[in-house]
Amino acid sequence: MSWTTAADIAAKVMRRWEDASLLRAHAEGLPFVAIEVPLRGPKPSQIGDDVGAVREWIAALDAGRRDDSRYTLEWQSIGGRQIGRNQIPVRAVVASFEQAWALLGVVATVRRFDELLALVDGRPPVRSWVVDKPHRALELFDEMPRLIAAYIWLDEHRGSQVYLREISAPGVDTKFAEKHRPVLASMLGVSATASGFLSELGLRSKPGLVRFRPAATLGLRAAVTELAVRSEELARLQLRPRVAIVVENEISYLSVDVPDDGIVFWGRGFDVDSVGRLPWLADAEVIYWGDIDTHGFAILDRLRAWLQQARSVLMDRETLLAHRDRWVTEDRPTRSALTRLTADERDLYAELVEGALGERVRLEQERVDWGWVEERLSVRAKRSPVLSLDEQCRGLGPFGGAKAGDLGSS
Repeated sequence: MSWTTAADIAAKVMRRWEDASLLRAHAEGLPFVAIEVPLRGPKPSQIGDDVGAVREWIAALDAGRRDDSRYTLEWQSIGGRQIGRNQIPVRAVVASFEQAWALLGVVATVRRFDELLALVDGRPPVRSWVVDKPHRALELFDEMPRLIAAYIWLDEHRGSQVYLREISAPGVDTKFAEKHRPVLASMLGVSATASGFLSELGLRSKPGLVRFRPAATLGLRAAVTELAVRSEELARLQLRPRVAIVVENEISYLSVDVPDDGIVFWGRGFDVDSVGRLPWLADAEVIYWGDIDTHGFAILDRLRAWLQQARSVLMDRETLLAHRDRWVTEDRPTRSALTRLTADERDLYAELVEGALGERVRLEQERVDWGWVEERLSVRAKRSPVLSLDEQCRGLGPFGGAKAGDLGSS
């Protein structure tokens, strides 16, 4: 028989526990909204069929209310004398927080929640987070003192431009702050991403280095064939390359020839923004070579947001089909709308997204035959004015303002 049980009543109330509405109302001091549960019971015609079953059902519901400490029952008269009282329960009502806690067996949990509320009293942003995410807050009960300490330190150091490594809150270190960054970000009202968290708090982030191989004709010291420079400092140099080649894969980046009056950058995926921001590339010929997969075209599209003149090489249908035996599977393809692709690029991207050539097709650039690469990546020399290193770094101090450790050679 599908007659309502005490467990069914608890399940109905449990929904409001799981969606946190009960705990939020409790924390905010709101009046309890009664939860009424209509009971499915025997019809009058069924009572005479099995009086014993009806009596057992009533007795179980009556015992489940625990003298109204868990819920109360509303009764209704019904025909038939076999069951004595001539009444059966038709509705269970949970009318208070206390009844709800007892019914769900969460009295001890609510006490812990009250302890959390007392702990965060006087810290409105932290309290708001606890009230908004009570179950997550309970999971972090033992960590809450350190989370509050981290919140206080970070809030007091907004705009300080110190590194997160310098955090000195009691019991808190960098690893703790990074582990709980989403929680702290929510409390502090900033982005939860690693870079957004630091920038929106006004803390200093690890400097991004741009790795590149310049032609000797650009005026850098002849002995230096490769450098890694902080992106903001590199942007202030007055380099004038005729052509810039941006390569996704590290070994491919190291393998391609540096064109005369040119420069080769290691793109490193979506870090390509660091290259795109360089103002002195605005008038250069820019060539991008990435993987033939959905993310490769997404990175190309992103580079063109900075440098509209960027053109792709070795990212065409001919190259893809010529290396069919070297295809691999792309793990998590993107389906983003890319608005900066050429017609041919857009068509190939659509084929990759739709699986027209096969499921999640990917050709990594390091799998492309090197002879094929050399035929299509040659850039003829064309001399341009050369600035000396001193002229390029004028006004930037020693090493253009970069620390000596930021410069490397190969």
